[in-house]
Amino acid sequence: MSRRRSTRWVLFVLFVVVPLAELYVLIQVGQVIGAWWTILLLVLDSILGTWLIRREGGRALSALRTALESGRMPARELADGALLLVGGTLMLSPGFVTDLFGILLILPVTRPVFRRILTRVVTARLLATSLGPNAQRPGPGSDGSVVRGEVVDDS
Repeated sequence: MSRRRSTRWVLFVLFVVVPLAELYVLIQVGQVIGAWWTILLLVLDSILGTWLIRREGGRALSALRTALESGRMPARELADGALLLVGGTLMLSPGFVTDLFGILLILPVTRPVFRRILTRVVTARLLATSLGPNAQRPGPGSDGSVVRGEVVDDS
């Protein structure tokens, strides 16, 4: 599948399927517990999300500072920050489906799973971009030509 085609599918899911799923879930919950309780549940859900973002965001910022002060590359901490940003944005959107997914991105128990997924996606994108559509990786070519030689050290 081409990159353009996969982007179209992602956009279709984000702008058509997710809002329809949100409406369906909101209607179902509203029919079971009532409209006012559904609204109250959404407000409480937002308060929980705000509290989680503040707590986990503070921890992520502290971990980032520690990594930078120790002189190591803060790849894990930056990935956590990105996941917290996306999770927090999803928590701002009214609805139970996006809130659930946002909470999964925010919780320290489930965040490592999404961090691994994010790492795979970014790595694949970087490799595809750096190699280009027709570029080959370094090493023996498809024709099998390899230059054999000997390293001579004159020291």
